[in-house]
Amino acid sequence: MTNQNVMVVYKWTAKEGKSEELKSIYHEVLEQMKSNEPGALEVQCYFDESSSTLVIMDMFADAGSVGFHLGTTAAGHFESLLKIAQPGEFLFCGDVPEEMKQAALGMGLQATFAPHISGFSRK
Repeated sequence: MTNQNVMVVYKWTAKEGKSEELKSIYHEVLEQMKSNEPGALEVQCYFDESSSTLVIMDMFADAGSVGFHLGTTAAGHFESLLKIAQPGEFLFCGDVPEEMKQAALGMGLQATFAPHISGFSRK
């Protein structure tokens, strides 16, 4: 059996004076994902104060869960985020269908799509 999980790692760098607003938006994103996205298995956020950069790791049950997230929670916040922060590269780790790749690229995301080739977990 193959692992269907998809991990997405990405960052946003806040514009000057917008770090707290960026963190606040992500608190909203986390709450919405927790209550409305059962396919969102794990979300971790990290903030580098020296560069005003928020780094996020999302783990989804499968590509369909990523698509649901992009079409709901992410779509609802994307415009607000673009006003206060610069997106970095989005790394999609796992099997992502071609139509989802095109949708992500269509949003203007700088994205890399890397299917799983090997690894292990001690969980």
